[in-house]
Amino acid sequence: MKKLINTPADVVPEMLRGFALANPGIVVLGDGVVARVDRAALRAKGQVALISGGGAGHEPAHAGYVGSGMLTAAVAGDVFSSPSADAVLKAIRAVGGPGGVLLIVKNYTGDRLNFGLAAEIARGEGIAVEMVVVADDAALADSDENAGRRGLAGTVLVQKIAGAAAEEGQSLEEVARLARAAAASVATVGVALSGCTIPAAGKAGLELGPDEIEWGLGIHGEPGVERGVIPTADEIVDRLLGHLISDRDLGKGDQVVMLVNNLGGTPAMELGIIAQRAVTQLAARGIQLERLWVGTFLTALEMAGCSLSLARVGDKALALLDAPTTTAAWPAAHLGRLATHEPEPEPNPTVAPAAPVDERLWRSVAAICKALIDAESQLTELDQVVGDGDLGISLARGARAVLEGKAEYDGGDVAATLRGIAATVRRTVGGTSGPLYAALLLRTAAAVSAGASWGDAFGEGVGAVAELGGARSGDRTMLDALLPAAAALRTGDVSDAAAAARKGADETAGILARRGRSSYLGERVLGTVDPGAEAVAIWLAAIATELSTVEVS
Repeated sequence: MKKLINTPADVVPEMLRGFALANPGIVVLGDGVVARVDRAALRAKGQVALISGGGAGHEPAHAGYVGSGMLTAAVAGDVFSSPSADAVLKAIRAVGGPGGVLLIVKNYTGDRLNFGLAAEIARGEGIAVEMVVVADDAALADSDENAGRRGLAGTVLVQKIAGAAAEEGQSLEEVARLARAAAASVATVGVALSGCTIPAAGKAGLELGPDEIEWGLGIHGEPGVERGVIPTADEIVDRLLGHLISDRDLGKGDQVVMLVNNLGGTPAMELGIIAQRAVTQLAARGIQLERLWVGTFLTALEMAGCSLSLARVGDKALALLDAPTTTAAWPAAHLGRLATHEPEPEPNPTVAPAAPVDERLWRSVAAICKALIDAESQLTELDQVVGDGDLGISLARGARAVLEGKAEYDGGDVAATLRGIAATVRRTVGGTSGPLYAALLLRTAAAVSAGASWGDAFGEGVGAVAELGGARSGDRTMLDALLPAAAALRTGDVSDAAAAARKGADETAGILARRGRSSYLGERVLGTVDPGAEAVAIWLAAIATELSTVEVS
């Protein structure tokens, strides 16, 4: 791996500080949040605030679109990993005012969960919040057999239209309506000539031969819907454009705008070749191209490839797309000069010392953390095969944070300790795993407080995972290990639960995925266990081993 970085752990905060130094209109607030420097004035006049974000690695999205006429704030998680609900909530609190807040979210499970949870909390605090989910990936059918169409580069067009409407002083309801209309009108499809490498993983999850191309892929380095021999640029455009026109049911006389997007490692020369063919083909079909943008809008790190986005537009949408903006990344934006202000320091609250954690509970917690840290490489390799490669990294990061945060947990009460660990997990574990494990811990804590046995309490926690994630047994998720473990623990001991989890995890190797990023891969997942279920089997085995050691001693 060759990258211009210091350490993988510092990539995101250092990148955001660099962005802010080059753009005097934005400031770093910490926890992956950047916002407009004039946000207080916007709140005072009641302007709707726009927030978007997701995992890092898609730059210039989304920090590059923070500025007048587009986003008020952006939230970046770790590379290809959703920001935590706490980080999103921090952004909402920083920019939300009487005008309310609109969240523009790409359709990935982790993003929807974390942005959705933050919105729910903010509404409870009296902040009006709407959420628009962008699912513009035309390569996938929208069905119950997968996690739905993914959010791709068309998200940027939605941000531009909604941002201009907010700048005009439109209400939250109207801005949200325009954003939903824009999201419904845009479709995107892409191709890749190479994979990309997450800094912490050290190698690409997608490997293509010298004459291979991947069709219909997402923006996280995962495989697409088809692999083949690379054709000419004109043949690539004709296929992509034909698919988009069919998907949007476009015909002669329709007005459209088009975004030709660099996925990260494509030279401007090649983008120009793609663009000229696309324009020619639209004209040949009698489709009226009103606007064309060619450049780097939403990437997958250094991936070589491109995507095309088409959206049917009317006069109102065109006017909003033409409206002025001062962002760094939109083509008409003023890039600005070197910032004279320093990024705002991240808060470092003083934590009062807590009572010692219950020793028996902490030994189990420590065993879980050690097992997940030891399994980081194993889980990363599994996730690179069937996902985006971040699970091992995310769980190990959360495990280290839990070990380091021992002094923060109230050990005088087991439920309070579990709630404290849940707060650490949701803050440090990105993507889908963070909110799901936090929900598991919170519901288990509530049941323990109500006097439930550990078996019943754990079962309640597993139920919370099913409710929040929307999955069920046989969907090839962590629940395929959690559900049998919970059933075994109600009638047996931890060893029985660990054995049931191991059996459930092993059986996922023969299951087609219906949820998560694995659902996009079809039969490619067969023969490989689900990484989330494998993680559950690992940490339950660690508890069983620890408790048996305690009993023997």
